[in-house]
Formats: sequence, structure tokens, C-alpha cells
Amino acid sequence: MKIIQAYKDANKEWQYFQEKATLKNPLVLVFGNRYLLENPEIIKDIRTEFPYEDIVFGSTAGEIISCNVNDKSVSVTAIEFEKSSFVVERENILDYGKNAKDLGEKLYTKMPKENLKHLFVLSEGSFVNGSSLINGLENNIDSKISITGGMCGDDARFEKTLASYKEDPKEGEVILIGFYGDSLDISYSSFGGWIPFGPERVITKAEGNILYEIDGQPALDLYKKYLGEKSNELPQASLLYPLNVTPDGKKEPVVRTILNINNDDQSMILAGDAPVNSRVQLMMASVDGIAQGAQTAAKIAMATRSSKPELALLVSCIGRKLVMNQRVEEEVEQVREVIGERVPMAGFYSYGEIAPFNGSTSCELHNQTMTITLISE
Repeated sequence: MKIIQAYKDANKEWQYFQEKATLKNPLVLVFGNRYLLENPEIIKDIRTEFPYEDIVFGSTAGEIISCNVNDKSVSVTAIEFEKSSFVVERENILDYGKNAKDLGEKLYTKMPKENLKHLFVLSEGSFVNGSSLINGLENNIDSKISITGGMCGDDARFEKTLASYKEDPKEGEVILIGFYGDSLDISYSSFGGWIPFGPERVITKAEGNILYEIDGQPALDLYKKYLGEKSNELPQASLLYPLNVTPDGKKEPVVRTILNINNDDQSMILAGDAPVNSRVQLMMASVDGIAQGAQTAAKIAMATRSSKPELALLVSCIGRKLVMNQRVEEEVEQVREVIGERVPMAGFYSYGEIAPFNGSTSCELHNQTMTITLISE
């Protein structure tokens, strides 16, 4: 595996982490600030600097490259596989009436199945229901195939996200990358570091990812009572106080970020499903707790490997970034300490992370986690 990484701030020159070289048919991952990905001159510059066919674009709430966390930049990771291969497919949620389950089913059917080892998803992040997307992808999947990835971001604006394959970045795109070959060693993990607090309550009315009532009370009204004065800062303040949701009949909880609020009907729009009868609790975090969570994620991802990783794809949540603020690079440094100094790292801050629960291949949409995918040939 050969990897070339570079990044560029607006109106500045490209900065490379390895010696610039020409690669053979690489997979090129471009993570960048949404405003920059809307700029035709920036896109032209990327295509000139990396004149390859298989380019995947995704907007972010921050770019991870090496041990750096950048804002208002574009980061590029070009990967040449020497023993294995990849296939990229795309669909647009706007062609499916925003039905993410149908889109997921269609995307998976387009993927060749022979020697398929792993799927990486890069999805529109502002209105795709990530839980439904995963349900569609997994509907007919072989249980041996794992899925990781994330929902694109738009800093803390939540206006719109962009993604694309080959084409210029646009709204509504969901990209699926399949990795193929017996030589591939792929491991993954997802861990948070957030702490539940307050009483555990029950969701009594919800529809998909819209939460209406908790314990028979309007969800938003109850949430505001917990936040106190911080409720004046909604919906941004909700990124610091997500929900810990344990669906009825399941042992493992998932964290749900609140993407938006509706004062008219007192509902909250979440980044994924929160089914009726789920147990729910508020969560909070410290900088140290989040950094420790990233280290734990890295240890879990390394525990099942038979070879050293050659590439680490990191998808972390915007909520973690907002809590850590100026110390945000600490969680990336914690990952580096565990996986090794020389392993190239690439990724982004997201509106949702996609990964199985640790020790499983059954996938979930997570929020507020550090999700790691380690790849080697």
C-alpha cells in the first residue's frame, strides 16, 4: 500500500506529509470545508494536483490528517493498493424521496460480492436518516462483511453537506466504497467516553428520528428544564448534552445527537432513530474523558489485528470537537500513541459515525464517538 497525503488552506500552497509521487489508480479521499468544496477554483486545483479518476469528496466539521485537526481546509489522502482492490458506487437520496433504507438496499445490490471484505460509507449528513441507511445496507448483507464510515458535516452550521464520487461535490450524495481481497486486514472500533447523568426515562412518542415525548411529556420542554439557562443556546447547546438511548430489548445503548429542535410541536430531531419504549438519559463529557475514549477505541481496533495497520481512517463527532475546543488534537494524538507513530491517519469530524458495536459485525449509527477503521494489505 502506497499513501500520499496533503492538505491546503484557502489561498495557500499544498503541504505534503510524504514525498510527492505519482500513484497507480489510487483511491483519493478528499475531506474539506463545505465552502471550499463549493468553490470551482478549489475543485479545479484539487483535480490538477491529484489527476486521478477515483476521487471521493466529503464536506466536514473539521479535517483530520496526520495528527492535525484543521478547519477551513481541504485534506487529501491518495491510496494505491498493491494486492487488493476497491469499487466505489453512489446514489442520491433526493432520487429516493429521502427514503434512506431504499437507497441503502440499492447501493449494496450494486456492489460486486466476490472477495468483498469491508464497506466504508460516506453519506450526506443533514437529512439522511443514518439508522435507516444502515438498515438498507444490511438488509441482504453477508454477516462476515463489516461496515464503517460517517455522515458528512458542515462545521456547526447544520445548513447543508456535500459529497460526490468523480463529480463535483453536491447535496444528497451517499458514497459506498467496497474493499476487496484476501490480503486485506481490516479492523474497527467505536467508543465515546461520555457519561450519562440524571434519571433514566422512557421514550413514549417518536417517529423515526423525531422524538416527541419522554415519559408522556413534550421532549423539548423536558430537555430545556434540564439545560436551564443553556436552553437559550439551543440547538447548538444540544451538541454538548446528547442523549443515551437504549432501545427496548437491547443491552447496548447508542448516543444520539440532537440536530435540531421544533418549538411548535416541542419535538427534537435526532441524528438517528430513537424508538418508542427506549430508555433515555442525558449525557455530558470532559476533555479528558473524550481523549481517553479515543484511546480506548484505538486499543479495541488494534486488539484483533494480525498485522500492523498501514492506514487509519478516523471519523469523530462534531460534539466531541466542540467540547475539546483548543485541545481537540489530543484525541487524535491518543489514537496515534496506540496505533504507532508512522501510520498515516485521515478522516473528519462528522454528524454521525457508522460502525458495529465492538465485537460484532452488526452495524449501528453512533453519535459522539471516535470511530476508527484500520487497514493493511
